[in-house]
Amino acid sequence: MTLTWPSPAKLNLFLYITGRRADGYHELQTLFQFLDYGDEITISTRTDNQINLLTHMEGVEPEQNLIVRAAKLLQHYCHEILKLTHPLGADITIHKILPMGGGIGGGSSNAATVLVALNEHWGTQISDDVLADLGKSLGADVPVFVRGHAAFAEGIGEILTPASPKEKWYLVAHPGIEISTPMIFTDPQLNRNSPKRSLAALLLAPYANDCETIARKRFREVEQLVSWLLQYAPSRLTGTGACVFSEFETQAAALQVLNKAPSWVQGFVAQGVNESPLHRFRAGITRVLHQ
Repeated sequence: MTLTWPSPAKLNLFLYITGRRADGYHELQTLFQFLDYGDEITISTRTDNQINLLTHMEGVEPEQNLIVRAAKLLQHYCHEILKLTHPLGADITIHKILPMGGGIGGGSSNAATVLVALNEHWGTQISDDVLADLGKSLGADVPVFVRGHAAFAEGIGEILTPASPKEKWYLVAHPGIEISTPMIFTDPQLNRNSPKRSLAALLLAPYANDCETIARKRFREVEQLVSWLLQYAPSRLTGTGACVFSEFETQAAALQVLNKAPSWVQGFVAQGVNESPLHRFRAGITRVLHQ
């Protein structure tokens, strides 16, 4: 079986850091929403135990790639924990359009898509709860992609509550640089004491991102991008950057601003969606396979 699966981007509609734990991890409150835009991952089932990533990704060794790590993690779980004895292999290719180090979840989304997709290809019938728990070891954002619904995240990002923010249109712009998450979270000037609030209170307040000040201070490109976008619409950083997004009520309004973008701005327009395109696709595949 060969299928091409969506691997969507996400936005952090807001992100507040509410404390720092003794182990160095940060407590946060953030609102995840998916975009109807992302990478595509094509998977062909193999009749042996080989996991092959057929797409070369510059600067990332295959064994370190989250796609390969996710596939081997699930394979190990099936063989060692579930004690399945039949071969579980796959050839995997990716059409990569999401920027690395952009704060829109590219690597985490890729890992989640592989977990969800291989569960279907291999017929292993593992629940999303278990897949999300497996994915947590690959990255803090992987579980929200596995679960497939917009969510309010607390703790260090592992406590997820389904949410349904308005599905607006967004212009997502990238300044052409990568930002390392540890670089932002280790900055001594990062605000780490935002007050904890209920989701209801946060939805009524203006949205903001506590990481934005540091990203704008340390990266001139981010500062220029935010300043340019703020001329047209409410705009802010997503995650720890480097992408910045502006929100609009209509696709036409977002495209109108994108068409004015200077040459140094890389961007796209997409709609926020509360149900992940990955899960919509899986539901369609499931219906076809069981007809």
